[in-house]
Amino acid sequence: MKTKLEVMMKAAGEIPTHRTHHSGISPYIKATKHHGLSSRHGLNRGSKAFTARLAGDAIMELLPLLLACSLLFTVAAPARDITSVCASQIRDFPHRNSSGLHLTLHHPQSPCSPAPLPSDLPFSTVLSHDDARAAHLASRLATNNDAPPRRPTSLRKKAAGGRFDDSLATVPLSPGMSIGVGNYVTQLGLGTPATSYAMVVDTGSSLTWLQCSPCVVSCHRQAGPLYDPRASSTYATVPCSASQCDELQAATLNPSACSVSNVCVYQASYGDSSFSVGYLSRDTVSFGSSSFPGFYYGCGQDNEGLFGRSAGLIGLSRNKLSLLSQLAPSLGNSFSYCLPTSGSTGYLTIGSYNPGQYSYTPMASSSLDASLYFVTLSGMSVGGSPLAVSPSEYSSLPTIIDSGTVITRLPTSVYSALSKAVAAAMGGAARAPAFSILDTCFEGQASRLGVLAVGMAFAGGVTLKLPTRNVLIDVDDSTTCLAFAPTDSTAIIGNTQQQTFSVVCDVARSRIGFAAGGCS
Repeated sequence: MKTKLEVMMKAAGEIPTHRTHHSGISPYIKATKHHGLSSRHGLNRGSKAFTARLAGDAIMELLPLLLACSLLFTVAAPARDITSVCASQIRDFPHRNSSGLHLTLHHPQSPCSPAPLPSDLPFSTVLSHDDARAAHLASRLATNNDAPPRRPTSLRKKAAGGRFDDSLATVPLSPGMSIGVGNYVTQLGLGTPATSYAMVVDTGSSLTWLQCSPCVVSCHRQAGPLYDPRASSTYATVPCSASQCDELQAATLNPSACSVSNVCVYQASYGDSSFSVGYLSRDTVSFGSSSFPGFYYGCGQDNEGLFGRSAGLIGLSRNKLSLLSQLAPSLGNSFSYCLPTSGSTGYLTIGSYNPGQYSYTPMASSSLDASLYFVTLSGMSVGGSPLAVSPSEYSSLPTIIDSGTVITRLPTSVYSALSKAVAAAMGGAARAPAFSILDTCFEGQASRLGVLAVGMAFAGGVTLKLPTRNVLIDVDDSTTCLAFAPTDSTAIIGNTQQQTFSVVCDVARSRIGFAAGGCS
């Protein structure tokens, strides 16, 4: 028996049309003809696929049915109340100036977050997603972007009798990075009149997207209502002929698709099998009293994965479709942030910052991925004593700084030397078994054990002096571990080491700045 959704999709049926696509990696997406949105791309999830049509007279006639069916798939929760205790944490930050666009940042597991992760989420789950994210970042840098485009393995499936069945189209889809479990949360306003949504912030992603009504296929549970494009007087879909549609390949690492109603379709996929697929759209974005018309973003109709209760994602990488690049003409091409601990709040500022309060390292250039933020690690120390490793080992791998990776990855030889030095500095602390990807663990809590300060030096003479909270991480009530892991591919400066530091990414001047004591 057909479900109500299948009946609705058959009524809104739209046969896919195709845009030229470039390289991609399995898994494959399937799109069925009786699913309404034209898409060649999706995840191989049985009969579930992204398909819907938002424009055209035919779909307007189906709106009542779409709304009814969307209730089958959308579980919206009331927006989380921010208590007076949480509100009292929002204060003036020492490195934030009076200009620029200021947003409040929340730790992903903060009780004050408007879209927190489950409080009982096992830390092993956080680490497994973190490992998927790190693996994807490494694969992005290892991919040869000059490779010839891959063709779809099948655009039509031959049915019984030798006829072609247009109900199935399969094309390569690149897996992206794990998202949500390590990403900090802020608020974004969208539409006219504006409605506020809780969004995860990611310096490793480009395209901003959020869940949209009627959410034809699936939406994850989010805090507050879904964005309704019909309620905004400034909403518009983006045609397939627009240059922004062509830019989706670089922004999402997946090719765009085109509906027969000429609406551009995006696909953002993540290494942990989370994904968002929907329409590339344009509307007014707002933050407090500041609004910016003509903002390009994804209006998601099929959104699945571990995103907490956020409505979507804000992309801050160096790409034309990122929030940073789109706001740069108005605010300047830089942003600064302070990632708080779970018991406090931090900030994200787009635009102006106080340059004299930071120490800078050059933003390293790399042909591997022009959208990420590269730095050059030049040395490490424990208690002021340099690690017993050759200086050349620090720069043996490309190194990025990333807001969504929890655990810092170091070249294997550097990590081994750090592990030995920290263990020696811990004195008589009892060792504990390895925990997931963390193999240097101790019995007890970080706050009670303590460790000598770890120094991380970068090109240009900048050194971060990491206290215990940025070196050790509690994995359960009786165990703490060194918050670093080895890698033989891509080194990553993760958010555990960045916590409470003010960090500025000044793209215009090609530099990254650090200042201690930015938040708590």
